[in-house]
Amino acid sequence: METPLIEFREVTKRFDEKTILDKANLSIYENQITTIIGKSGSGKSVLLKHIIGLLTPDEGSIFFRGKPVHDMKKKEWEGYRSKISYMFQNNALFDSMTVLENIALPLRQTTNLRKKEVNSKAMSRIEQMELTDAVGKYPAELSGGMQKRVALARALVTDPAIVLFDEPTTSQDPVRRNVILSMIAHYRKQFGFTAILISHDIPDVFFISDRILLLWEGKIGFSGNYDEMTRLKHPMIDEFVKSIEGLRDELTGLLSKEMFRSRYALTLSGGRVDTTITAVLFSLNFDFISNVLGPQSAIEVLKAVGEHVNKYFSPLGGFSARHSKDKILTILPHIGIEEGWQLVHDIARELQQTALPEIESLAKGKIAADGCFEIFVYAGVTESSSADDIEQIMKKAEAKQEKIARYQCGKEGGLK
Repeated sequence: METPLIEFREVTKRFDEKTILDKANLSIYENQITTIIGKSGSGKSVLLKHIIGLLTPDEGSIFFRGKPVHDMKKKEWEGYRSKISYMFQNNALFDSMTVLENIALPLRQTTNLRKKEVNSKAMSRIEQMELTDAVGKYPAELSGGMQKRVALARALVTDPAIVLFDEPTTSQDPVRRNVILSMIAHYRKQFGFTAILISHDIPDVFFISDRILLLWEGKIGFSGNYDEMTRLKHPMIDEFVKSIEGLRDELTGLLSKEMFRSRYALTLSGGRVDTTITAVLFSLNFDFISNVLGPQSAIEVLKAVGEHVNKYFSPLGGFSARHSKDKILTILPHIGIEEGWQLVHDIARELQQTALPEIESLAKGKIAADGCFEIFVYAGVTESSSADDIEQIMKKAEAKQEKIARYQCGKEGGLK
C-alpha cells in the first residue's frame, strides 16, 4: 500500500476551550492535487498551518513519508520545511519590487546562491511561466491574472515538493477562477509538485482535484474523489452541499453534478423499467488547447459550449452538468435520438461561426507565426434506459462521439 506523503493520525488542536481539530485522520499522496473543503471556521487554515509547521498538535502525530515529524532532528526538520512552499490568498507581492525581484526573493532568503545564480534561476521560472514581457514591471502594472502567475512562479522558484494554496481564487469571476485552477493543474504536471488547496469555489475546484477532504466538526468526514462524493449518500455530505452557495456551475451556467443527479433521479422516478431517454455527451481537446493556447482559451471554449448547450436544450426540458473539466452531459427526457443529433449539429454550426473564431484573439503570442493549432469539439448521442446509471450513460455516449466542430490554424474547419 502506498505510503502517504503527509499523514495525520488522531491530530487534536485546541485554542482555549475550543477544539478545532478533534482526532483528525487524513492522508495526502504525492503528485496529486488534494483539496480541503468545509464550512467557514471549520479549521481548514489551522490544518494547513500544521502541515507547514506553524502549529503543532496538542495530541496525535503528523508523519512525512512515514516518519513522525516530532521525531525529526533539526536538520531533518529544516529539510522537510524547505520542501514546502506557500501561495498566499492575496498573492502578497511586494509593490516596491519588480516581477524579477519578487520571484527571486525566496532564493535570496533561503539559499546561499550568488546574485547571478539567483537571477538565472528566477529567469528560468519566468520564461517557463511566460512572464518574460513583465520581468521589469511592478505588481500594480499587471492584471490580476498576471499577478497570480507571478505569485505562483515565486512559490515554485525553490523547486518545492509541496505547494500549499490558501483560497487561490478568492474574489475572481467564474472565467478567471477556472483559468487559475487550470493553471495550477497545468504547472503541477509540468513541475511535478504535490498541491494542497483550501477552497470555497465549488464545484470549480473539484474538476482539478484528485482527492477531496471534507473537514467536518474537527474531523475528516469524507476522503475521496468528486465522483465518490456525489454518489455517497450521507447526511453530513448532504448538509454540506446544502450549506454552500453555487449549486450551479457558474462558468457554464449548467447544474452542479449533485443537482444533476437529483434531477436525473426525479425524472425517472415512477417510470417504467423500459423508460428510454436521449443523452448527449460533449467534450473537447481541453489539455491540448490549454497547453498550446493557454488555460484561458480552453476555459473560454468550455464556457461557450456550456452556454450553447443551455440555450438549445433547456427550453426543451433538457438538463446538463459538467462531469469533468472537459465533458458536459445532457439528458433529454422528451427528445428522440434523431432530433438530438439535429440539435447537436445546430450547436456545432453556431460554435464554428461565432465562438471558436473568437478564441484566436486570446491565443495571440502563444503560437509561432508559422505554427498551427486545432480546436475540436466532440459529441455523442445515445439512447439509454432508466436502468442505466450516469456512468453507464456516459460510456455509451462516449463510444458514439464524433467531431462536430473544428477550428484550425486561423480559419473555420468543416465538419468531418
